[in-house]
Amino acid sequence: MAIQKWRPFGMLTSLQKDINRLFEDFWPVRREDVEEGMLSPALDVSEDKENVYVAADLPGVEEKDIKLNLQDGILTLSGEKREEKETKEKNFHRIERSYGSFSRSLTLPCQVAADKATAKFKNGVLHVTLPKKEGAKPKEINIKVE
Repeated sequence: MAIQKWRPFGMLTSLQKDINRLFEDFWPVRREDVEEGMLSPALDVSEDKENVYVAADLPGVEEKDIKLNLQDGILTLSGEKREEKETKEKNFHRIERSYGSFSRSLTLPCQVAADKATAKFKNGVLHVTLPKKEGAKPKEINIKVE
């Protein structure tokens, strides 16, 4: 006969983990990592044999308001989403869209050639291609709209 330790809250802890996992499926960005009302663009980072790729969702942001900086293996995406101003009187029932400045930094998985990096901004998505190389130097990337 095996003796089992009685844990009265064991089932509740398991239930809490299941509920947290359910909400993480709906919101892939962890809510505790983002302050209320703060902009934090969703990013995809991938790589192949030759390049590292970063894609960032920036709906409503204009090309001129986006800055990229690459230094010491850290890519920083920053900018501003400006509020649409209208002088007409409106009665708002709900305001959920965020406006203002944002900044997101990520450590790249390997060394890249900063001088050969390219960025394209199309349909609210920023695509950055960073060729792999050792000993890369810092560089700011100009964005070109295609």
